[in-house]
Order: sequence, then structure tokens, then C-alpha cells
Amino acid sequence: MTNNEILRRIQHALNLKNAQIIKAFEQAEVKVAHDQLQNWLKSESEKSFAKMKDKELALFLNGFINVKRGKKDGEQPKPEQQLTNNMIFMKLRIALDMKNEDVLDALELMGVSLSKYEIGAYFRKPNNKNYKACSDELLCDFLNGVQFTQRPDSEEYAG
Repeated sequence: MTNNEILRRIQHALNLKNAQIIKAFEQAEVKVAHDQLQNWLKSESEKSFAKMKDKELALFLNGFINVKRGKKDGEQPKPEQQLTNNMIFMKLRIALDMKNEDVLDALELMGVSLSKYEIGAYFRKPNNKNYKACSDELLCDFLNGVQFTQRPDSEEYAG
């Protein structure tokens, strides 16, 4: 998945307004113009589409954590220059204050059954022998599961 698609999916899953996304960027101490956000949210086939870089998505996710959990005192985390699905998965889990059981419940709604040990492998450091890379499909299932836990009235709920 592209960063643009991930941002669109997060926006849809959590029913975020553009102003809320801009506020998340501000919480990461970055100004994003409404037009810039609109261009990131467009589909690739649209004329003024702009490709979102890893650093820009990392800034949004760091700011989103600050919005949802409160901004820590002192220096803010530096945005990653390169993001992996595992990092995105972890940042969303932190922002939404989800425990492993909550993540498993969200995935279960999408028909994905994992054990606590299996889910833990996605949140390990890449050099850990038990680390497992998060696929686009798993990240997408997680976002869909989050949508149905955060927005139970969502029309796409299949459960």
C-alpha cells in the first residue's frame, strides 16, 4: 500500500475530518496546508495528486499519537525517513491505546486469527529473531477491524 492509501484508510476507519488530520500534523510541529492534504488524499489518477513521503506519514502518525495520548514534554520523536508496515501498525496501536488483546479482537472481526505470541512478533525490533514483517494485507485487515470497533455503525461492517 502507498502512504497515500494508508492515510486515506486511516481517515476513513476513524472518520477523521481534514481539520483533525491537519491538527495531528500541528501536534508534530509541522504546518500542512489544506490544499496539500487534499492532494495527498486524492487518487493517483487525479490531476493534482501528490505522493506522500514516508517522513510525512511518520509526522502525521507521531502527531496523531500526541492528539490521542497527549503530547510528551521535551523533544518530540524524530520522524522516520523510511517507514515499514510494522512501524505504522505500532504507531496506530499506540495512538489508539490498544493492547494486544484489542488488536487481536479487531483482526478477529476481519476473520484473521492470531495468537498473542504471533501478534507480538509484529511489534518486535527487526533484528529480533522472533520479528515478523507485517504484510499490506494484515495492515489493511487491522485498519478495517479498527473501523468496525471505532465506528460500529459503519455500513461496510460484515460481522
